[in-house]
Amino acid sequence: MVKPLTAISLFTGAGGMDIGFERAGINIVFANELMKEAAETYRANRKTDVMVNANILDILSTLDSYQGTDIVFGGPPCQGFSVAGKMDPQDTRSNLIFTFLNVVEKVNPKVFVMENVKALATLEKWEPVRRKYFEKAEELGYVCHPFVLNATHYGVSQKRERVFFIGIKNTISFNKDEMQRLIETQKEPALTIRELLRSLGPAGTEKNPNTCTAKITFTTRPIMRKSPYSGMYFNGQGRPIDIDGYSNTLPASMGGNKTPFVDDDYLYGSAVENWVVQYHKGLLDGTINPEFKQAPSRLRRISISEAKRIQSFPDDYIFCGNKGKIYTQIGNAVPCKLAEVIANAVVKYLNES
Repeated sequence: MVKPLTAISLFTGAGGMDIGFERAGINIVFANELMKEAAETYRANRKTDVMVNANILDILSTLDSYQGTDIVFGGPPCQGFSVAGKMDPQDTRSNLIFTFLNVVEKVNPKVFVMENVKALATLEKWEPVRRKYFEKAEELGYVCHPFVLNATHYGVSQKRERVFFIGIKNTISFNKDEMQRLIETQKEPALTIRELLRSLGPAGTEKNPNTCTAKITFTTRPIMRKSPYSGMYFNGQGRPIDIDGYSNTLPASMGGNKTPFVDDDYLYGSAVENWVVQYHKGLLDGTINPEFKQAPSRLRRISISEAKRIQSFPDDYIFCGNKGKIYTQIGNAVPCKLAEVIANAVVKYLNES
């Protein structure tokens, strides 16, 4: 019988990435998260308490005892690299990708997997950072390659694109094409938002408590796009969701008016068209007054239960903290199914090497 691989989880959050790795048969022996509520969430869903709720910089010296663990994985904060943020090279959070490698140096695993925003892998702006990262990995004895995945290609109903930097010890041959093949053989079409959420029922029902009551109003100066699901023509940054398609990336800033919203009547009721499609059309052709102050009650922000499903968390996954903290944990997470795809590929690659 093959002994299960062991792993250390860093920047763990609520444990979305961990769910994927656990499903791949990996035994997590240590996890670290700074946010108290997220650490509580992690513990609430696992029988074995491996979570250390602390600043990673304060516990680096303790990780020598985990030398020889097979895998180190995690998703350092990405705000410094994200196109949705300020993309500030001086953002101190940007240094945490190198803190991640400091742990790799201490633990000396066979493999490391670091998740981050697509921009870190693709934008010319971050080429010096990428080069420094690859050079550091090479100094530590690893061959590292980035793999960019679109979550909708792997069963997640969300247009979330992320990069996974996979580093393999140079004593093991790393064939990038073979790893790519092992990832892509797991492709599966994602459910539409309607197919994914319909069984929950309308917000306010037993399976789907109404957890976000932030009002939806119209902006006085709409920024128009061809699609009714992009642009900015409602208050805040919460945008309408394409019920017959996929959600945009769920942000960590959810909980108020940055929470995406749906047309309840179109999703759960008898409406034959999404109201925002009609409104968008009216704005484009000038038949609707853009000074409207109140949206119809059929539009409402997505609930925690719906956000969990969109991020592919199990329905019974327990979240701790107030509603705002829970939305943040969900938005910050790596979709469980996406993490599982990467974990499966890594396990298979190691077993075949």
